Amino acid sequence: MTASPSPRRRTPAPPREEVLAAAMDMIAECGLEKLTMAGLGREVGMSSGHLLYYFRSKDELLLRTLEWSEGRLGAERGRLLTGPGSARERLSAYVDLYVPDGHRDPHWTLWLEVWNRSQNADDDARARQAAIEGAWHRDLVALIAEGISRGEFRPVDADRFAARTRALLDGFSIHVAIGLRGTDRDQVLAHVREFFEDGLLVG
Repeated sequence: MTASPSPRRRTPAPPREEVLAAAMDMIAECGLEKLTMAGLGREVGMSSGHLLYYFRSKDELLLRTLEWSEGRLGAERGRLLTGPGSARERLSAYVDLYVPDGHRDPHWTLWLEVWNRSQNADDDARARQAAIEGAWHRDLVALIAEGISRGEFRPVDADRFAARTRALLDGFSIHVAIGLRGTDRDQVLAHVREFFEDGLLVG
């Protein structure tokens, strides 16, 4: 009697977080233009078709990777904002976390690409992007309100001041991320400090 062939073993797919981490590493090392489904598949031992089964499209892969990266930043932001120190010190830490490290900062490179692709995004993708933006905004509003209540900040409208601050940070951060000549991280941080001194800080 002939023995039946043993069942073919399937190689288990790596956890989704491992795939997203690998995508972020590829962006950091090679730039976004080198991130392809085929290249990422080789990195994690999956076919591009298998990746498309999980993520449906490259747009979805990029958004998921951004959400994963933002989750890590959000946890770090939470530790900074609930930690010891004055509201002024924690505001400085918030800005330091927000502004890119330099030209081609991988997180900001990814953010810019997702923003660019959002022109044709569906309602679900737009809502997920808005959720990311909303988390940064709410944390900043809460921090400003706390600083006002402690007498460290002037009695400004916390929501309006936060919106203006983030618009300033976004504009300068794009300059840093794309490597605009004449704008570097230290210059941006100096501009932001001056903005706070003029409109927010007491004394």
